[in-house]
Amino acid sequence: MSRFWSAGVADLTPYVPGEQPQMQRLIKLNTNENPYGPSPRVLAAIREALGGDADALKRYPDPDARRFKQAIATRFGLEVANVHVGNGSDEVLANVFQGLLKHDKPILFPDITYSFYPVYCGLYGVAFENVPLTDTFEIRVDDYLKPNGGIIFPNPNAPTGRMLAGGEVERLLAGNPDSVVVIDEAYIDFGGESAAGLIAKYPNLLVVQTLSKSRSLAGLRLGFAIGHPDLIEALERVKNSFNSYPLDRLAQAAGVAAIEDEAYFDETRRAVIASREALVTRLTALGFEVLPSAANFVFARHPSHDAAQLAAALRERSIIVRHFKQARVAQFLRITVGTEAECVAFTDALREILAN
Repeated sequence: MSRFWSAGVADLTPYVPGEQPQMQRLIKLNTNENPYGPSPRVLAAIREALGGDADALKRYPDPDARRFKQAIATRFGLEVANVHVGNGSDEVLANVFQGLLKHDKPILFPDITYSFYPVYCGLYGVAFENVPLTDTFEIRVDDYLKPNGGIIFPNPNAPTGRMLAGGEVERLLAGNPDSVVVIDEAYIDFGGESAAGLIAKYPNLLVVQTLSKSRSLAGLRLGFAIGHPDLIEALERVKNSFNSYPLDRLAQAAGVAAIEDEAYFDETRRAVIASREALVTRLTALGFEVLPSAANFVFARHPSHDAAQLAAALRERSIIVRHFKQARVAQFLRITVGTEAECVAFTDALREILAN
């Protein structure tokens, strides 16, 4: 550490993102990117935003991203006042932790979940309590029906992929009327039921989504939150006290096009779902235990083979998957659903590794 650091910086434990290796001929199944490119309408919208005029980039973008917010509001049957946008859902979540989750009581989230949550707590001084998942890695709503300063969890959960059913989500909301409940739906489009339809009924509900996964726009950084206008106002106040221009004009144009191209979105997400189910079948045939997944990844372990060694052996074959060292899940691999050809190559490599 340096004597020039601000107080507290040395105590932070930064988030470690998934590796972005530069290997040649790589099958990259470690960061849950969509194997299919974005909608052709996205590329057309970016070209149109430039308009053949490089001077278009000398002007600041719309700080309120009004067209993008309107596209989101229209899709969910909401008003623009119900929508907050940011530079990826990570920035949206940062605004959430700062604007909605700093209270006297600790917030609650699962012990196995998105590892950015405790990072934000450390950065913003938010007290938290880990709530253990069940032995089958499920969220148990009864564990969250106690005094708290807020609740946040991914649905489907990450890295497990397990989905909390809609009825249980509503029971959690009803049981916490005085707490903000944040549902991080980064993977919801791959088989889950969004809680967005409950926003009108529960003013304490905030739903966060991203265009990185099901809309294939991880490289442009587009995320949003939807909820009661009172919650959104808090996020807007934080955003405008930190970064008034989180989305550039090209990202905004791309976001509108991606949201509006429902046909392409549905086609590609269905392809991912089909490949996921086929991948689960092949992994099961190889002796893996695979948790039920509603995401674009699967979480699997083999009873006779060490996960870290499997990950290393796959890497030698230019196939990258994600391995977590946390004790409860140290024997699991998180495997992104790639194209059908990538998934077949992955399981063929596993079969060879297991045979040896």
